[in-house]
Amino acid sequence: MSPKPNLLLRYMTVADLPQVTEIDRLSFEIPWSEKSYRYEINESSQSFMVVLEWNRQQTATRWQRWLKIHPYAEHRIVGYGGMWHIAGEAHISTIAVHPKGRGRGWGEILLAGMVQRGIVLEAEEVALEVRVSNQRAQRLYQKYAFRTVDVKQRYYRNNGEDAYDMRMDIQNSAICTEFEAHYKALFTRHQLIDYFSPYTPPHQK
Repeated sequence: MSPKPNLLLRYMTVADLPQVTEIDRLSFEIPWSEKSYRYEINESSQSFMVVLEWNRQQTATRWQRWLKIHPYAEHRIVGYGGMWHIAGEAHISTIAVHPKGRGRGWGEILLAGMVQRGIVLEAEEVALEVRVSNQRAQRLYQKYAFRTVDVKQRYYRNNGEDAYDMRMDIQNSAICTEFEAHYKALFTRHQLIDYFSPYTPPHQK
């Protein structure tokens, strides 16, 4: 019998919101309201909300020391993201990993899953905003061939920081070929299964 995956990428449900909103509060000074999440999950025809779920039982024997030290081991949802598909653009609206789970490559999985969903939707490009000071995130986006096309002045409401408008051309065959190699490597590295990018959100069926 093949082992269960360590990580599951799937659509966000209302039942996930207690954990999702906790990660949101820990990650951003101005978090989304639960009402906003409910709208994106249940009503919007343009939204694709995703969570990354960690299979604790599968990983317990492998990371006993880490599990013993970190109380975060009790959490199942380790990160989430959101994307809008509007007029040929797949726009990543939000992405976050629980602070105690960062540095494991989980944010990259969420990013890649949303890029793959954009490809499935036949979008022309994937777009996002990132703080000009967030060089770590920028390096990840550059790995996936995002390029800076503009600076949005005073974009962030909490402190007036500028944002880079970054875009990935998913109509470019060379970029897509490189992306596919990155995405395949993520499956191998993390024992990942993707129940998100190939599928339509339940409320849109």
